[in-house]
Amino acid sequence: MKRKEFLKKIVAGSVIAIPSMAIIQSCGDDGGDDPQPTTPTTPTTPVDPPNCIDNGTSTNIGANHGHSITVSKTAVKEGKEKVYSIKGSGTHDHTVIITAAHFQQLAGGGTISVLSSSDNSHTHSVTVSCKS
Repeated sequence: MKRKEFLKKIVAGSVIAIPSMAIIQSCGDDGGDDPQPTTPTTPTTPVDPPNCIDNGTSTNIGANHGHSITVSKTAVKEGKEKVYSIKGSGTHDHTVIITAAHFQQLAGGGTISVLSSSDNSHTHSVTVSCKS
């Protein structure tokens, strides 16, 4: 092949190859190291689990009409069965028994529900949970 023919083929190949390379480079992901956009995250503060021994308890009495109960941190820590009066400002009294097993649940951060005694022809559901 002569030099002139060689140069013609190179030039002809370049005319086809250069535009082809531009098309190939503009298509798809080349797997390069281009940084990917990221979504900023807000650091979160870990939430401590509920803890009755340190934080005390909160209580709820279903169908309440003046009754109240307070379950102390000390009672949870001691873990001994206890009978509570829930009369509060009600016109009659009920009792609630929280067992040693219930106190173990509370000490572990759990929630308990117990049924009051039946007085004045009704009962109340009493729920005790740990404050966070």
